[in-house]
Amino acid sequence: MKANSHEILVGLQVIDNAQYQQYREAMRPILISYGGRFIYDFNVSDVLKPDNSAINRVFTINFPNLQSMDLFFADPEYIRVKERYFEESVGEMNIIASYPKAE
Repeated sequence: MKANSHEILVGLQVIDNAQYQQYREAMRPILISYGGRFIYDFNVSDVLKPDNSAINRVFTINFPNLQSMDLFFADPEYIRVKERYFEESVGEMNIIASYPKAE
């Protein structure tokens, strides 16, 4: 049986699509270096039951394990990319769930 990977389900309120796309392009090589990948990625136009959140983008991001995820988010280059592109392009971020995923 293959080991579990670790996945997070994220909801965002993207307020600048062009800048958010620059963030995704700049962070992708760093993500890949930690074995991370996007599984699902949705633009959401109709939120039926909001939890005091304005969400228009939902995605899952998967890592080989929890340690890889933690190392990715703590990587100094990723932090620089996040500060440059993410913080001004996203109005709100919600980690909806974080869980081990059976492969």
